[in-house]
Parts: sequence; C-alpha cells; structure tokens
Amino acid sequence: MEEDLVEPPAALCPGVARPSAWRGEAGPGRITLRISVTDRCELRCIHCTPAEGVERLAPAQVLRSEDILRFVRLIKAHFRITKVHLTGGEPLDRPDIIRLVGLLAAEGIEDLAMTTSGQSLAELATDLKHAGLQRINVSLFSLEPRRFRQLTGGGELGRTLKGINAALDAGLAPVKCNTPVLRGMNDQEVAALARWGIARGVQVRFIELMPIGPAAKRHRDWFVSSEESLALLRDHFDMEPLPPVPGSSCREFRIMDAGLMGVVGVISSCTKPFCAGCRRLRLTAGGELVGCLARNSRSSVHALLQADGPLDEREVLSRVRAVMQQKRTHHAFVDNHLMVRTGG
Repeated sequence: MEEDLVEPPAALCPGVARPSAWRGEAGPGRITLRISVTDRCELRCIHCTPAEGVERLAPAQVLRSEDILRFVRLIKAHFRITKVHLTGGEPLDRPDIIRLVGLLAAEGIEDLAMTTSGQSLAELATDLKHAGLQRINVSLFSLEPRRFRQLTGGGELGRTLKGINAALDAGLAPVKCNTPVLRGMNDQEVAALARWGIARGVQVRFIELMPIGPAAKRHRDWFVSSEESLALLRDHFDMEPLPPVPGSSCREFRIMDAGLMGVVGVISSCTKPFCAGCRRLRLTAGGELVGCLARNSRSSVHALLQADGPLDEREVLSRVRAVMQQKRTHHAFVDNHLMVRTGG
C-alpha cells in the first residue's frame, strides 16, 4: 500500500536499472550469501535497533549450525557461491560461532567473511582465523569514545579498536571498517577515519544510510551522500578511483597521505544503486530468505531446513528463485527491515 512506501528524496535515489534476469539451476547462476547467525546484539545502534529494543527469537527458532550447513551445501550444489558472509545481530554472540565457521570453511567457500561490532573480537580473532575465517569487516562509527557510545547505544570504542588490532595480528585480511555516515553526528570525522585507516592498513568504507528500520523516520535529516563524503576526502587527500570489481557494492579509491597509501571505499545504496548486478541472497537467523532490502521479498525455509529426513531440495530452490526474482527496480524502499533481525 502507498502508505507503506519509504521514499528518500528523489534527487538522492535516481531510477534503478532493471536487474538482468535471474537464472536458476538451468543457467550459470552466481550467488553471494549473507547469513545472519543470530538476532542478538549487546549494542543498540541508532540506525539499526529501535531504542525500545526488539523481541528476540527463542533459541528453538534460530537455525542450528547443521541447518545452515545444509542450506549452504544445497546452494553450492546448484549455483556458484562466490562468498559467504556471516552477520547478525552480532555473530560473535552466537555460542558455537567458531564451530560454525569451521564447518563452512570445510566446504571450500571461496570467500568466507564476517561483519562484527568488534566488541568481542579481541578474544576470538585468533580462533576465527584458525577455524577458517578469511577476512573480517568491523563496524566503526567514530574515533571519539563518547560519540561512538552514543551512536552504538553503549559500545566501547576501546574494545572495538582492540578487536581490530587482534584481527590484523591474526592475519584476517583485509580488515575493512564500515562507517555509516550520519549528518551532524560523524560526518565531520570522514577525513580522520580515512587517515586512521591508512596508518593501520585498514580499508575504511563510508556507507550511505538506507531509509529502513529506525533510520527511516530520520533519513532526510541524517542522510549524507557518497559524493559528499568523497568531497570531504578530496579536501585532504590525493585520490584516484580503482577499477570496479564486478558485482561489488563498493567503489574503491586509492588514497595518499603524507607518503602513506591506502584504500577507502564508498557504498552508495541510494545515489548509485548497484541493483543491476546484485546476486546477494540473505538467510536470516530465523530461517527467512531475503532477496532485496528494498523489497518485501521474503520466504521462510526454517521448517524445511529443520525437517527430519531428506531435504526437500526442489521446494527450497523454488523459494530461493522466488526471492531472487524480486530485486529492486526503482528508488522506493517498500519493506522497512530491521537490520538486527534481517542481518547486515
């Protein structure tokens, strides 16, 4: 219905090219999987989780590691999986996360990665590496402790920085830091964050805020375009664009500062959507398939994955195809996801 539409200003979100037709088992399908392994998180980031919190899944509603592995094996048998990215909530809050990483790594995934708040990363980075995790993304909202605490709803900057250092020491490479840029909150730190990343060999990626979840009502006030972030960077650094990576959501730039060189990126979900080449499929902790964050394209496979006996592969694949065919084709965000439930 019309009142359910969440629309950023039209000037910020131009029309999106229709994605190329999704091809399933009959064609050389390519999928990148983002798997939310829990809906629990000790933080309440202001753009992600409502201030009043959300009702969490009961333990029985969360997919078991065996269920996730069952799903990955099925997708791997019918499509080319180029990446499995573990998210949450906070994936490190899942009790058996090291075991799950090990199970997935044993499947020979090309690119096995994780996004985390970093609050528990210092204690687990080495174990994650030994289990087979290849690289890690860490949410980094600010380099100022008070602002970091405000934006994350109680996070401790020191714990996240310690976790980033531990990931670097463990050889989880590259380490990338995700920074949603919010006007009047952390936009003045764009150059400082880039300089910090260059000095440490970390790739900082500046992300346009999407009008979903708690950010929907404040989107017009908080939104900072990638071009504005790039302008702030060009005021301080020499920069040159790097060749685009097919299927990537991130535009990368080589950046130079006082004899040091690094890479920064921008993810322009609103102003330069990457929908036409999107092959991203999400599996939530509760067993829902999500094909697009801008569309109400959901289908549950929870009962199918947890059923006794042989997996109904045909039905699971049918639901995968159904959500993958519902990719975004214009700028409106129809479904107001809560990212703590859907997965980042």
